Amino acid sequence: MSNGDAPDPATAAIEGELRFLDPAVFSSPRLLGELLHPAFRSFGSSGRSWDRQSYIEELREWARTTTPGTVSGMVARELAPDLVLLTFDLNIRERRVHRSSLWRRTDGGGWQLYFTQGTAFTVSDMGWDG
Repeated sequence: MSNGDAPDPATAAIEGELRFLDPAVFSSPRLLGELLHPAFRSFGSSGRSWDRQSYIEELREWARTTTPGTVSGMVARELAPDLVLLTFDLNIRERRVHRSSLWRRTDGGGWQLYFTQGTAFTVSDMGWDG
């Protein structure tokens, strides 16, 4: 995996997440399969949950109708030597989502997405004026 040689866990997780968010990657079952841990789980802002295989299928369909999103405020926190938490906001087609992702280092030294969760929000939810 290309991000296995990253200089530190936080950088590896960020690189993996940005790759994961690329529609060209999540429309490819092979590429997405490389990024998702075998025990992967996701909770979506819709309330749905997915395992690895159902998420690969869902994202492949979703990629046909979406454009790349805009990431902001990404923060990486190393929780353990082999575990990194990312939190950030994602804006896709004017839909805003708070996201959190857990990235785990594999036995081979690469990093895979272990868990992700999204929570939809509006600007008014945040108390912002505009």
